[in-house]
Amino acid sequence: MNPLPTSSRREFWRSPHHVWLALATLGAGFMTAEPFFLLLGAAGYALGWIYLPDTRFFRRWVETRETATQLAAANAEVASFSQKRDALLRGLGTTRRERYASLSQVCQDIEASNREDPLADPNPGADSRLRKLDELMWAFLRLLTIEESLERHLERERRDNIPALREAAEQEARELSAEFEAMKKQGAATPVLDAREKLINSRLERLEALRQRQQKSEQVLANQKLARAEQERLEQQIKLIRADTLAMQNTGTLSARIDASVEHLAHTNQWLAEMEDFRDLAGGLPDTPVRVGYAVNPPPPLMERRTISTPQ
Repeated sequence: MNPLPTSSRREFWRSPHHVWLALATLGAGFMTAEPFFLLLGAAGYALGWIYLPDTRFFRRWVETRETATQLAAANAEVASFSQKRDALLRGLGTTRRERYASLSQVCQDIEASNREDPLADPNPGADSRLRKLDELMWAFLRLLTIEESLERHLERERRDNIPALREAAEQEARELSAEFEAMKKQGAATPVLDAREKLINSRLERLEALRQRQQKSEQVLANQKLARAEQERLEQQIKLIRADTLAMQNTGTLSARIDASVEHLAHTNQWLAEMEDFRDLAGGLPDTPVRVGYAVNPPPPLMERRTISTPQ
């Protein structure tokens, strides 16, 4: 029998088995108040300390305890992630929450078909195909969040009418520069010229800020279009997976379809990581043996909930 490592013997020291050993040996010896039984109890305690940590039942106890600790940590990590996911979903507008709920129903159809598949894992939580559905839905939620945030930014900028402000600022800068040159030719006093030059520099800085805001808006608009395109791609891929699930008996083909869909997420995640304003959304699902899922409990209120019975 291979002895347990020092860390495992420390486990025995803190275990209830050690307490019972001490009570049954040293404790019993002290209770008798006889030197012989005290020595016998000490010898029994020493032998128990040597051999009990190596027994099969104690090894199983240590393994069970470690498994329970790991499972508790995984559950805590999943709970923390679920709170983050649910907060993102609650922060969406009604239309986007409805879109998420509708696609969640598609995933539930896939899960239901998976449970009916005789070749599927009897434990749905351990099925890697369903875990990949969680990944796809997490990406979809992040894209919805980003698109809505970018839309709000664009709406604020549209109210300011940046192109018109920039055009007016450019016209003003040209007029001020022309006036300044004319004043120099007319021999205006130095303090007057200095004041006018400071004014021109201030207006030029304002013009540069407006130009940067317009460039930022153009970039935001491009990112919003990309986020919407990625959403639509994910929607159609997940619906295609459902169609394959209902139409095919070949689980290998279905797995290949899901794998192909997940591979595209690498490009989406890279794009998200490059967006500085959304770095907190760049991470994936927690790597735990506990499945995260994609549903919200309780779900956010929707204007209308429809059960999807046929693939679209």
